[in-house]
Amino acid sequence: MSVKTNPGNFFEDFRLGQEIVHATPRTVTEGDVALYTALYGSRFAVTSATPFAQTLGLERAPIDSMLVFHIVFGKTVPDISLNAIANLGYAGGRFGVMVYPGDTLSTTSRVIGLRQNKDGKTGVVYVHSVGVNQRNELVLEYIRWVMVRKRNLEAPAPEPVIPELPDSVPVSDLMVPYHIQPGQYDVARAGSAYVWEDYEVGEKIDHIDGVTIEEAEHMQATRLYQNTARVHFNLHVEREGRFGRRIVYGGHIISLARSLSFNGLANALSIAAINGGRHTNPSFAGDTIYAWSEILAKLEIPGRSDIGALRVRTVATKDRPCHDFPYRDAEGNYDPAVVLDFDYTVLMPRRSVVKG
Repeated sequence: MSVKTNPGNFFEDFRLGQEIVHATPRTVTEGDVALYTALYGSRFAVTSATPFAQTLGLERAPIDSMLVFHIVFGKTVPDISLNAIANLGYAGGRFGVMVYPGDTLSTTSRVIGLRQNKDGKTGVVYVHSVGVNQRNELVLEYIRWVMVRKRNLEAPAPEPVIPELPDSVPVSDLMVPYHIQPGQYDVARAGSAYVWEDYEVGEKIDHIDGVTIEEAEHMQATRLYQNTARVHFNLHVEREGRFGRRIVYGGHIISLARSLSFNGLANALSIAAINGGRHTNPSFAGDTIYAWSEILAKLEIPGRSDIGALRVRTVATKDRPCHDFPYRDAEGNYDPAVVLDFDYTVLMPRRSVVKG
C-alpha cells in the first residue's frame, strides 16, 4: 500500500518552534472577487468600485479583508487543523498591504504553544501564521489555537507552553493604506452618512438583516478557499460524528457577519486588526444568521486627520434576531444562539474628508 498520502498532523506531531511552509500559493483572480460577492453579498464601496477606491488613494478596488483571511487561512488547514475537533480562537491579527486581483498569496506558520488536555485524547496547538504576497510583503498575520486529536493515545504529553496573547492590536501597529483628501469622501456612494465622529463607545447596533445558510453555499466556500477540514466537507464521515452532519466553516460565519454589518457600519472601509474571536457554537446549513455590533473603542491614528479606527465587537446568532442584543448571561455563559464573538478594528473616514 502506498504511503505517499498525507493524513495530516495529530497533536503529538507538533513541536514547539516548528516552522511549517504551507502548500500551495494562490493567485487571486477577479473570479474570486465575484464568487466572494455571490457568497456573502458584501456591499462595501471600496471593494466594489475602482473609481471609489481611487478617491481613497488606492490604485484600484482591493479585495475584501475577509477574502484575504480566507485564502491565507485555507493554506494552513491541511497542516494545522485537518485533524482538529474545533478551532478555538484568534488573537493578534494584523492586516498588511492591500491585495489586488493578480497578487499571489502564500502562508507559513510557527508553533508557539502546546498543551495536552486532561482527557489525554486531544491537545491545543497555538500557531502564528503569516501570509505574504509575491513581493514577500505582509498581507495578514494572526495567532489561532486549535484543539487537535491525538493519533497515539500513549504518546507522552509535551511540556505545556501557553503563549501570552495580546488583548488587542495597538493602534500604532495598524497599517493604514488610505490617503483621503479633504472633501473627497462621498458618503452617498458609500451608503451611510455616519463616519468616525458619529459613533460612541458602548453604542450597540442591530444590523437587522438575516441570511440563511444554504448547503451548496457553505460547501462552495469550503472548496473555494481550499479548506480541507473533514468536519466541513465530508458528510460520509460526519454522519457518524457528534453532530451527524457537516459543520459550517467558521470563516463563513465571520464573512456573513461582516457583510451584514454594512447596515450600520457602511463606512468601515476594511478590517485592520483581529483582536480576538471565538466560534462559540456550531452552525449548520439551514441556520439563519443575524448580527449586532458594539463599539468598544474609538482610536485616533497618530498624525492622521482623514482616518480613524473603531474597535468593534460583532456578535452573530443563528435563528435569533438581534434587536435585544443576545450575548452572555450573568454567569458569563453565551446565549445558545450565539455562534460568533468577534473583536476587530476597522478603519473609517473622518468628518474632515466628507464631500460637501
